[in-house]
Amino acid sequence: MSSAPNAARPPEGVGATPLQRLFSPRSIAVFGGKAAAEVIRQCRKLGFAGDIWPVHPTRSEMEGLPCFTDIASLPSAPDAAFVAVPAEATVELVRQLAARGAGGTICYASGFAEVGGAGVALQQELVAAAGDIALVGPNCYGMLNYLDGVALWPDQHGGGRIERGVAIITQSGNIGLNLTMQRRALPLAYLITVGNKAGDSMDTLIDALLNDPRVTAIGMHIEGLDDVAAFSRVAIKALQKRVPLVALKAGSSELGARTTMSHTSSLAGPDKLYDALFARCGVARVFDVSTLLETLKFLHVHGGLKGNAIVSASCSGGEASLVADLAQAHGLTMPDLPKAAHDRLFNVLGEKVTVANPLDYHTYIWGDLAAQTECFAGLMDCGFDAHVLVLDFPRADRCDGSSWQTTLDGFVAAQKLTGAAAVVLTSLPEGLPDEVGVQLLQQGIAPMQGTADCVLAIAHAARIGAAQACWQQVLPVAEAVPDSAPDGAAISAPAAPHADPSMSSHMLNEVRSKQALQAFGLPTPDGACVPAHEASNTAQALGYPVVVKAVSDTLAHKTEAGGVKLNLKNASEVQAAVASMAHLASEFLVEKMAAEVVAEIIVGISRDAQFGLALTLGAGGILVELLKDTATLLLPVSAGDIRTALQGLKTWPLLNGYRGKVPGDVEALVDAVAAIAAFAQANADRLLELDVNPILVLPQGQGVVAVDALIHLSKDTPA
Repeated sequence: MSSAPNAARPPEGVGATPLQRLFSPRSIAVFGGKAAAEVIRQCRKLGFAGDIWPVHPTRSEMEGLPCFTDIASLPSAPDAAFVAVPAEATVELVRQLAARGAGGTICYASGFAEVGGAGVALQQELVAAAGDIALVGPNCYGMLNYLDGVALWPDQHGGGRIERGVAIITQSGNIGLNLTMQRRALPLAYLITVGNKAGDSMDTLIDALLNDPRVTAIGMHIEGLDDVAAFSRVAIKALQKRVPLVALKAGSSELGARTTMSHTSSLAGPDKLYDALFARCGVARVFDVSTLLETLKFLHVHGGLKGNAIVSASCSGGEASLVADLAQAHGLTMPDLPKAAHDRLFNVLGEKVTVANPLDYHTYIWGDLAAQTECFAGLMDCGFDAHVLVLDFPRADRCDGSSWQTTLDGFVAAQKLTGAAAVVLTSLPEGLPDEVGVQLLQQGIAPMQGTADCVLAIAHAARIGAAQACWQQVLPVAEAVPDSAPDGAAISAPAAPHADPSMSSHMLNEVRSKQALQAFGLPTPDGACVPAHEASNTAQALGYPVVVKAVSDTLAHKTEAGGVKLNLKNASEVQAAVASMAHLASEFLVEKMAAEVVAEIIVGISRDAQFGLALTLGAGGILVELLKDTATLLLPVSAGDIRTALQGLKTWPLLNGYRGKVPGDVEALVDAVAAIAAFAQANADRLLELDVNPILVLPQGQGVVAVDALIHLSKDTPA
């Protein structure tokens, strides 16, 4: 096959990266038998214009092309290679390709880390053999580039050549194959399956795709991320370039997580941390393939939205109410129509139609192209962020859909007049004929299939748009810091409940924990740690009422053990409290009780092998497990991140002055949470777990006070 220039990557000598050469090659080498021959056939079907070089030690030709006996005999270093030979032979071929200067390779074979045992070591050999060339796989199906006609793919597929569209990266070959068969008018630019992800990681693949201006959005099917910090950096780059990211993260259930680990040897991190990562970086998270496709389709057409205000039109009150219900559930607004628009629509629809948003325009103007065009233009002139027409087409094999086409023509004409962000929505996926979806896409109108998926896609687009607008304020996630405790460190306290059991730990008691956090600016109550006989005098000096707590390096849950006595009003109550806790400790913390508490907040830090340190805040006190009103943030965090997380809690109305009550000192609370985060980052190499519960939020202007704290460190060093 003759060579031809390729617009997707720079010409030779201008600095094409290995992944650019692999994704958009001028030359392809194929290795193997049946699978290699299929790659040749699929490249031809897509119209690949470069050179294809089959390599086989015994065959003279493959699919009409002469075979080369080995890599050394190739005319030049191939940009891309598809290697479909057994696992052990794959390693040696990849080593030779790297030595020859190839761009990259797709490794089709299984039998690597996904099978465990010797396969893990073999995969390590494969990565070492690849060196600096791009490596996708092993245990993967391949890659399709519909922009340039590249099919490093050993099977049939459902896509065709396009000029621009979305890219999808998936760890599952079968999911990838299924995605190519979609009939939703979604323009698919790249489909990349990564299997075991031994070579180029998800973030490097995304980064390479971001450099192709023909890619409008990127979807991911993720079983696990290897480098969370690197992913966060490339996600921020995507925000900057306004290329939306959509993630279908597998393993959100306990069973799903187990299946993920056994299938590809991926380590699926805690699901709540993935939620925190995606929310932080403006990545839309979806939970099924259908929503993935619909969200990518909307983003391909309209990208991130400036706001969340929508309007819908349908000739059915039932459809209108369904849209309204889903919009509210997903945080979209459906504002009242401006007076000018209301009057304009009234003139078109007449007094029998209630003009509102959502609009049930009835069927009085059905089949009247001019009236429908005027109606839809009136809605689009409102300037909302998305303008939706609900229109399911009848079955073409049994019904006449000509009048539905008139409605569609009116909507298309109105969009041309206004330039508004327009959507045609079929409540059922099968309600949109294939050819109509393609035509709408060409008109710049999003053809959406399924009411729930459409509304969710618009909501995702609004959140992505908000993140894009402030991308410079998004902080990348900190690198996970390994434990630095020396081997054999002597520890007397039990390990933190959720910490890595291989890491030795030491628990700081409440007094030492508070002292450590005070140094970073966390407010704590007035008080003192004293022996039993001094407790009454200390309480008298502080002023009643007071709280008395047992202090011990091994007492993690004081309330459950009876180690906390509250609201003590005189010396005899203090003495009785100390006597009742004498079996728990020899020292006692006596502190002044806070009054006029607006709310109780918990702030915790946990450590994860993948994500590093994460901060959780929420409704605190003794009901924290029952209420489960929390938000999780990855470190580092800004004051804005903390404030946004607080505003997302069910507890927020209490902090904000619920029903006319005095609001809490939110700014002091933000500062307190920031102080805890600062301590965590300063001790990232040894902090396993931290719990401040509760922080008492006092009325506005009166501050906050942290009344209990517990810190687990990987070794006992001075705080």
